[in-house]
Amino acid sequence: QVQLVESGGGLVQAGRSLRLSCAASGSSFSISAMGWYRRVPGKQRELVASISTSGNTNYADSVKGRFTISRDNAKNTVYLQMNSLKPEDTAVYYCNAIYGAYNSWGPGTQVHVSS
Repeated sequence: QVQLVESGGGLVQAGRSLRLSCAASGSSFSISAMGWYRRVPGKQRELVASISTSGNTNYADSVKGRFTISRDNAKNTVYLQMNSLKPEDTAVYYCNAIYGAYNSWGPGTQVHVSS
């Protein structure tokens, strides 16, 4: 099994930056892709960004050019650098890891962007 713990959320003004971190433990050696998702109350969870073991990345159109996902395989950690934050980025952000036929989720970290 893989356990994930996110950190780095908080309250920030529009236009500022935050960096989220997600540390993996357990059978982290078997992780392939990792990603960040977010959910706003009343809406479905949506993919924000993902990164493969080789470093290939994918972003939601709404965050392209503002967010950057990166990964430190040696530390089993994935990061999400969020720049030029907007109020519509306010959500609970979840880390996800895929390993084999399974995937794990972190408990989430709240990001609130004030206007």
